[in-house]
Amino acid sequence: MRIALTQASAASAGDDVPVGAVVAGADGEILGVGFNRRELDHDPTAHAEVVALRAAGRAHGAWRLAGATLVVTLEPCAMCAGAAIAARVSRIVFGAFDDKAGACGSVWDLPRDRGSLHRPEVYSGVLAAECTDRLSDFFAARR
Repeated sequence: MRIALTQASAASAGDDVPVGAVVAGADGEILGVGFNRRELDHDPTAHAEVVALRAAGRAHGAWRLAGATLVVTLEPCAMCAGAAIAARVSRIVFGAFDDKAGACGSVWDLPRDRGSLHRPEVYSGVLAAECTDRLSDFFAARR
């Protein structure tokens, strides 16, 4: 999660919502990292999780990331939870809950939905206060 928090800082520097993500392989090796790049890339799909999953797929040489763990500072939205499910990650770990768009338990629960083709384990609240503070500080500065 510390690596994901460092990535979140890079998003802030690019004037994007400070969300960072890391994909670690089954052996713990970092396969990909990412931060929100929507503003930098003018791309609505450039969420931290998608950026990290794309990098991990390239590093792994395959889109299937079985055994991998996606670590992200904010609960994934429906698009990102869907991407993690499609990539067949084994675990999703997140810090702050997203009561507006979270899709791993807050608003929706795609990984645990009985209709999901793949059901990764979900672990929430890891360094939650630090992840939440990063987001709160970002939005407070813009109000």
